[in-house]
Amino acid sequence: MLWSQLLPCLLVALSPAWASSSSSSPSPTPSPSPTQSAPPPAFTYNRTSFLLHGDPFVIIGGQMDPQRIPAPYWRDRLVKARSMGLNTIFSYVYWNELEPVQGEWRGGAGGSNDVAQFFRIAGEEGLKVVLRPGPYVCGEREWGGFPAWLGAVPGLTVRGGNGPFLDAAERYLRRLAREVAGLQVTRAGGPIVLVQVENEYGSYGEDHAYTAALRDVLKDAFEVPLYTNDGGVEWTLKGGEVPGVLAAIDGDPRSGFAARDRFITDESELGPLLDGEYYTTGFDTWGSGTPHAGASEAQVQRYVEDLEFVLAANNSISVYMFHGGTNFGFGNGALWKEAGGKGYTAAFVTSYDYGAPLDESGRTTPLYETLREAIARFVPAGSVPKAPRNVPLSGFANVSLGLGGALFDLLGGMATGMRRVEEPVTMEQLGQSYGFVLYRHIVAASVSGVLAPGDRARDRVIVYVNGVRRGVIDSTYATPATVELDLAQGDMLDLFVENLGRVDYWSRESGTVSALEDQAKGVKGNVTVGGEVMVGWEVFALPVETAPVFTPGSGSERAENTINAVVEGAPPVFFHGTFLVDPEAAAAGDPAALDTFLAVPDGVKGVVWVNGFNLGRYWIVGPQQSLYLPGTVLRADRENEVVVLELEPRGDKLTVFGEVERTWANYADPDYDG
Repeated sequence: MLWSQLLPCLLVALSPAWASSSSSSPSPTPSPSPTQSAPPPAFTYNRTSFLLHGDPFVIIGGQMDPQRIPAPYWRDRLVKARSMGLNTIFSYVYWNELEPVQGEWRGGAGGSNDVAQFFRIAGEEGLKVVLRPGPYVCGEREWGGFPAWLGAVPGLTVRGGNGPFLDAAERYLRRLAREVAGLQVTRAGGPIVLVQVENEYGSYGEDHAYTAALRDVLKDAFEVPLYTNDGGVEWTLKGGEVPGVLAAIDGDPRSGFAARDRFITDESELGPLLDGEYYTTGFDTWGSGTPHAGASEAQVQRYVEDLEFVLAANNSISVYMFHGGTNFGFGNGALWKEAGGKGYTAAFVTSYDYGAPLDESGRTTPLYETLREAIARFVPAGSVPKAPRNVPLSGFANVSLGLGGALFDLLGGMATGMRRVEEPVTMEQLGQSYGFVLYRHIVAASVSGVLAPGDRARDRVIVYVNGVRRGVIDSTYATPATVELDLAQGDMLDLFVENLGRVDYWSRESGTVSALEDQAKGVKGNVTVGGEVMVGWEVFALPVETAPVFTPGSGSERAENTINAVVEGAPPVFFHGTFLVDPEAAAAGDPAALDTFLAVPDGVKGVVWVNGFNLGRYWIVGPQQSLYLPGTVLRADRENEVVVLELEPRGDKLTVFGEVERTWANYADPDYDG
């Protein structure tokens, strides 16, 4: 049985040291002679300092998650981290990407899931690594990095001493350790120096048996020290502390450091001060009233002052984010909010730019230069490499996309399964993780009144009667729009439900934790119209992991065009077309020279694929109005294929173009007048 082995607590070195370290490279350690003592541990800490091969080491870190970045660009991003003066990279690892299907591991073997390779490159570029494996990571990621299949395991509840969850989490952590444990600093000087236990657990709960169980598995799987990371106030620190594990804080270092030393009293949890997440600006959520997060001059000045406050005292810090990257595909998560006693979601946008020193496309920003100057004052002159130049972005002119197929006409090829049921089943019950579900009902007897799609909208429900859109019920509003229907016998009622991203952050302070453990998507519960239960459904699973191919050619994977014109209120439609990249940019031979931001100026809401790669979602409400298109996806020597699934088509044509400067803007939601 898993979780049966209990291991001793982490021993903390108590030898005195207090000084800054200027280099991320290990100090030389001579072989001991008969009169010499054994060499010091590769990485440890005492009450005031981290110690790298016995020498004080100040962590000057930044967060960068490999699974949000195209793998060919990893080295470029890591070189730029070192050139800002960082000596350490903090990285979340996303369980749902590594094990999207229970028991099916997709780590290694190249691509953005080859996290071990990312860490190897970090070491080659002179950077240490802090591994943040979860199993829960938050990170504005879909369900905090949990795989969706957890929601279909009988009796499973996350983030606690629940047997099915603990077993799954242990298997994941041990499997991950087999890939990366050889990269610890204890193994021939690898880059990994610290491993985090859970993530900001004190904000969620106080089940210390659960976090101790995670500690024991990680201690058995890794040799480097462990740490926890929690908000710098009493209740979060007390909830998240783990005996034998260094307690670190996030947020404001001034109040957070003081709180750590005041409220953490167990000596086995004390050591050097580490601000594991010092925030630069913040994330963006979809909505007409949510502009792009950006930092004012006063905020930037505070960043500099806080950085100086930490480093002047030889304490440690990690900038969150140094480089955010992108929620490609359906990778974004959501926040749970409450207003007027009603719960609703705030879904994160596709971009994870975060206002970071290195922007979404990997270009340095004015904040990068400002923080670089601040860090340079605390390391020896000349030790910070020269910052690489930014490669100019490319662009391409307007491309008119033609009609492809209507999604509902392609159900035979697009749906991964169909069930006939009396009552609706959820996305998870269909064995599906992301994307869309279509629920179809033929009305048996006339009925009228307000439509209720189960217990609540999960998350955005587009309602059609006889193939014509009648309204949208959207959980991103505290009071979603009301859809009233007048249905006659034989009418076809379609509910097209989009998973906007499972909630990744919720707090026990709000009292909604138990409700939010239910992350089911699609329709849960009975659908009613005017209080009458609608019985008898066809349910189509539409993960839309790949787009159909409409360009000329042969093969069973190529879909036929199914419509000639778009009528008002039409169901979702695929548009497609091709474009060529800028020949001058292509001639550079560097994929970064082809980087661009793809805009869909006349679209309402949808998903974009380029050469089969899912760039993510767009939505007219903003603040994001263009999608990062990495040059690694593009073909320099031939046409590039673009496919757009527009959920609310308004005409027979759709336009896309590539812009060299990204657009942030907000517009009114055409589906909501509240």
